[in-house]
Amino acid sequence: MKLLARAVCTLVLAAGLPAQAADCEATIGKYMIGQALLAANYVAAAEKAGMKPAEINAALRDIAANSPIEEFWITDASGRAYLTNTGIDFTFNRDPAKQPQASAFWRLIAGTASVVVQPAQKREIDNRVFKYVGVAGVDKPRIVQVGVSAENLACK
Repeated sequence: MKLLARAVCTLVLAAGLPAQAADCEATIGKYMIGQALLAANYVAAAEKAGMKPAEINAALRDIAANSPIEEFWITDASGRAYLTNTGIDFTFNRDPAKQPQASAFWRLIAGTASVVVQPAQKREIDNRVFKYVGVAGVDKPRIVQVGVSAENLACK
């Protein structure tokens, strides 16, 4: 999807079709929900099978390296991302004053949402434009988030 998202949306934007650009982003969001659900189920099954976090993380890194998803963030119930391919130590804060974008995903831990889809936007940690989608854990309270670079999606 890295190339697919960029190619499709670049063509749509170049044609001057803003409504279709929004449709493009919505379609990519639906695809990302599927990817996040697969990750949530994989993590639940791997932990149930007794795999260690380092083993799960290695498998998820391999999946990300060979799939359209560029990033994954899987948290514990406190919001700390203990599985990620980014190398960044990050905890999702529930306070929107501290983390306006990341705090939206706290609803997945709280059980008030099962899916959160954000529009492509500059992210808080480095101002790169990314699109993030998160789903609730299937076995316990957690955030399972996937992200893709979406520079072209933000150029509507």
